[in-house]
Amino acid sequence: MPGRVSPLSIRNLLMPRTAFAPTVLVLLLAGIPLSPARGDDQAPPPLQIFILAGQSNMEGQGVVDLDHPKYYNGGRGTLAKVMADPAHAERFSHVTTSEGAWVVRDDVFVRFQTRKDLKLGGLSIGYTGYPGKHHIGPEFQFGHVVGEAIVAPVLLIKTAWGGKSLHKDFRPPTASGPTGPYYHRMLAEIHQSLAGLEKEFPEASAGGHRLAGFVWFQGWNDMFNDKARAEYETNLVHLVQDIRHDLRVPDLPVVIGELGNGGPKAGKNMLMIRAAQKAAAARPEIARHTAFVPTTAFARPAKQSPNVSHGHHWFGNAESYFLIGDAMGHAMLKLISRNTSSTSTKPPGKTPR
Repeated sequence: MPGRVSPLSIRNLLMPRTAFAPTVLVLLLAGIPLSPARGDDQAPPPLQIFILAGQSNMEGQGVVDLDHPKYYNGGRGTLAKVMADPAHAERFSHVTTSEGAWVVRDDVFVRFQTRKDLKLGGLSIGYTGYPGKHHIGPEFQFGHVVGEAIVAPVLLIKTAWGGKSLHKDFRPPTASGPTGPYYHRMLAEIHQSLAGLEKEFPEASAGGHRLAGFVWFQGWNDMFNDKARAEYETNLVHLVQDIRHDLRVPDLPVVIGELGNGGPKAGKNMLMIRAAQKAAAARPEIARHTAFVPTTAFARPAKQSPNVSHGHHWFGNAESYFLIGDAMGHAMLKLISRNTSSTSTKPPGKTPR
């Protein structure tokens, strides 16, 4: 059926990792067909593409294994330390091999153009703005969640830059005033990624591709400007509408992640952005294919985290970024289950407004 999201694999029903099971059940109840993995004589399914956009927290600040006693608080709150806790062993069992190496998926891929280089390959640690493989962002667990639920190969295109506001930098075209330069840059990187699929991901894209969803994780910089806070809800609605229009996917599933790194005791300005994000997701213009993901509960204290002075980056706590990605992934799958024709067969591009 044209435009249908690729069917889910029956392997998910047998999967021991309970973190994924509830979403699979939701998809089953929604009537999405299940099928075993395709045979060699079948045409390859389209590559399912998710856009992950935002500012520095979408770039990824979760520390994996750095443990300097002064600069990383002895490794508290790193992915390695959190995983070593027996209470968390099952939750993180899928991210390492039986030999203890980090899993590199061959069915989920990431593309991220950082300030210095292009990072692309199978999903694992290290797809952030930092050199080496010592950090993660929301893409890490998001990719594991959607990868376990969808038979087709998956590509996560990250388009994120630190210190950028929705009010100015990402300002969408239909909002009043000049369109933000990073809105244009975001679209340019998406188009560049799609144009290079055959070269960068030849096997995964052999069956074509479909835009499957958009994830937005941003808001910090808008806190510090009165007008930015006041307009955030409306600007976010415009952003969702414009992305759907410019990518030619009018019902593209969109997940909005809450600005939750202040925890439950956030200040007035942060609470205003959170309220605006939640309200935007519920606006009738975009609500049908949009989900708001609360993240406040995922904040961890500075003393339990590697970057004790970086509250704007969730103190670098890897568990926070893992849980954010997990929640975003499940929210995306629920949207897809309600909208089985959500992905596009058209090449994206600008059309007259």
